[in-house]
Amino acid sequence: MENIKTYIHQNKDRFINELIELLKIPSVSADSAYSQDVIDTSEAVKLSLEQAGCDKVEICETNGYPIVYGEKIIDPNLPTVLVYGHYDVQPPDPMELWTSPPFEPVIKKTDIHPEGAIFARGACDDKGQMYMHVKAVEYMIANNCLPCNVKFMIEGEEEVGSVNLKTFVENNAAKLKNDVILISDTGMISNQQPSITTGLRGLSYVEVEVTGPNRDLHSGLYGGAVANPINILSQMIASLHDENNRITIPGFYDKVEELSLQERAEMAKAPFDIEEYKKALDLKDVYGEEGYVTNERNAIRPTLDVNGIWGGYTGQGAKTVIPSKAYAKISMRLVPNQDWEEITELFTKHFISIAPAAVSVKVTPHHGGQGYVTPIDSIGYQAANKAYTETFGIPAIPVRSGGSIPIVALFEKELKSKTILMGFGLDSDAIHSPNEHFGVFNYLKGIETIPLFYKYFVELSK
Repeated sequence: MENIKTYIHQNKDRFINELIELLKIPSVSADSAYSQDVIDTSEAVKLSLEQAGCDKVEICETNGYPIVYGEKIIDPNLPTVLVYGHYDVQPPDPMELWTSPPFEPVIKKTDIHPEGAIFARGACDDKGQMYMHVKAVEYMIANNCLPCNVKFMIEGEEEVGSVNLKTFVENNAAKLKNDVILISDTGMISNQQPSITTGLRGLSYVEVEVTGPNRDLHSGLYGGAVANPINILSQMIASLHDENNRITIPGFYDKVEELSLQERAEMAKAPFDIEEYKKALDLKDVYGEEGYVTNERNAIRPTLDVNGIWGGYTGQGAKTVIPSKAYAKISMRLVPNQDWEEITELFTKHFISIAPAAVSVKVTPHHGGQGYVTPIDSIGYQAANKAYTETFGIPAIPVRSGGSIPIVALFEKELKSKTILMGFGLDSDAIHSPNEHFGVFNYLKGIETIPLFYKYFVELSK
C-alpha cells in the first residue's frame, strides 16, 4: 500500500467531483416529497460500488427505502470486513440560514479547513464518510492489495431510525457474516489529533400532545378559566429537570453506568479547551448536570432535550387564542445499560401522571436504540489505532461520543461481531445544522487511512 498517497493525488479531483454529484441528490428520508430522490441515491450508490470493483452489488428492497449490498470476496478463508453507512440525509431546514444552497455543493476555505471544505447537506453525515470507504476499496482492488474480503451494507433510513434494518439484518445473517464491522459516521478530536469512538449513547425519541378544549378559544372570553395547553406543556417540560439539571423521571437513573474516577481521568486526557468551546458556540457559559464536566455531560451521562415545540398561532401579526392543542418532540440520550424501550415506558407513565386533570396527554414513541461500548483491547481497535498512527503520525485517543447509532448494538446482537467507529468528521462540521460541511483534508485522509485498517486487521488476525 506504499503508493496510496500517489493514487489519491492522481485521483483527487475525481474523488471530490464524484462526492459532489452524490451530494446534489436531496435524499431526505424524513420527507416523502423526496422519496424518488432517496431511491435515486440508492441507485447511485449501487453504481459506485460496481465501479469500485465489487463483484456482486444489489438493491435490497425493504418495507421502506432500499439497502444497497455489495461484496468483494477474494478468499472465503480470509477475514471479512463489513462496511456500514447510510445514504439518506437530514432535512435541510431552516433553509434561510444556509450560506449556499444545501444541495448545490460548494468548496469553501475556513479557518479549520484551509484546504477547503465541501458545504452541502450530507457532506459529513454520512455521504462523505461513507464514500471514503468506496474509494478506499477502489484503491485496494485497482492496485491488487485488498488483503481480505469486504462487504458493504448502505441503508437509506438511518436518519429516521433505521426502521427496516433490523428485519434485514435478522433475515440475512449468513449474507452479512463478518469478522469486524467498520463504520465512519462519527468524528475525531481534530485534524491534528485523531480519535476512535469507543462508546455511543442510546436514544429514545417521543412526541407528546397535550389537549385542552375541543377547539381554539378566544383568549379574552376564556383566558383564566380554561387550561392553556401550551402553558401546561411548558410547565410539564420544565418539571422534567430539577435544580441540579438531573432528570426527574422515577427510575430513570436506576441502570445508569457510573464510571470510576480512574476512567473519568482517562477521558480527561483528551485535549479540550472550554473557552474555545464556548467561543465556537457563542456562549457565555456552559450548562448541564451538576457534578460533571462538559465532556462527561455530553458523553457518559443521559440527557433529555426538547427538539421542537409548537401550538397555537405562530403566523404574522396577532391572533388572541387559547389553542386546543400543544405539541413537543423530545429526545433522551441514554448510556449503556439503559434500555430505550424501558426508558420510553418510564417517560410515558411519568409524563401522563404529571398532567393536571384540565388536559389530556398522548405520548407517541417514534424510535430509539441501545447504547454501545467497544473494548480498546480488541484486534479491530488495535488495527484502527495503527492505521491512524501511520497516517497522522500520532496515536488515536479513545473517546465516548454523545451521539447515537442505534444499529451498532443490533449488529453485535445479531451478527456477533464488534464494530469499529473510524470517524473523520469534526464537531465543527455542523451535521444536522445549516451549512453542514466536510473538510477536503478529512475526506482524503479517510481514503488514505482506511486501507491501512484492512492491512493491520488481517495481520493481527493471524
